[in-house]
Amino acid sequence: MTQATPTTVQAVTNSDAASGTSQFLSPVVVELTALAVNAKQAHWHIRGTAFIAVHELLDSIVSHAQEFADLAAERIIALGLPLDGRIRTVAEKTKTADLSAGFQPADVVIREMIAQLDTAIATVNTAVTELDDIDLVSQDVAIAIAQGLDKDRWFLFAHISE
Repeated sequence: MTQATPTTVQAVTNSDAASGTSQFLSPVVVELTALAVNAKQAHWHIRGTAFIAVHELLDSIVSHAQEFADLAAERIIALGLPLDGRIRTVAEKTKTADLSAGFQPADVVIREMIAQLDTAIATVNTAVTELDDIDLVSQDVAIAIAQGLDKDRWFLFAHISE
C-alpha cells in the first residue's frame, strides 16, 4: 500500500483575494483589539449609580471584541496570510481616541466607549463595502461582526438616550 504525499500546499483562494481580504480585515482586528483593551480599562474605572449594569455590559463588549477579532484574524490566516496583532502594532495603527484616565462617571465612560465602538464600526463597515468585490465569505465575516458591534453600541447608548 502506498501513501500519497502532498507535494504542494494549495491556497484556499487566489493571492489577490487573500491580499485584498487582509487589507480590509487586518484593520478590523486592530480596532477590535484596541476596543477590547479599552473596554476592560473602562470596566475597571466606571463609577456611579449605573455601575453594575455598565460594568457587566463592558465585560460582554470585551468578550465580543475578542471573539470578533479572532474571527477576522482566523479568516486572514485561513487564506494563507500572516497577521500582525501585536500590542505595539495595535497601538500604532488604531484610530480610536484615548479614554480618560482614572475613575470616571458612567455617562463619561459610556460616551467614550460609544466613540470607540463607532471607530470600530466604521472600520468594519469599510471592510463590508470593499470585500463585496473581493471575497464574499470574508464579507460575511465582516457583516457578522458589524451586526454584533451595532448591538453592543445600542445597549450602551440605551443608558444615555433620552
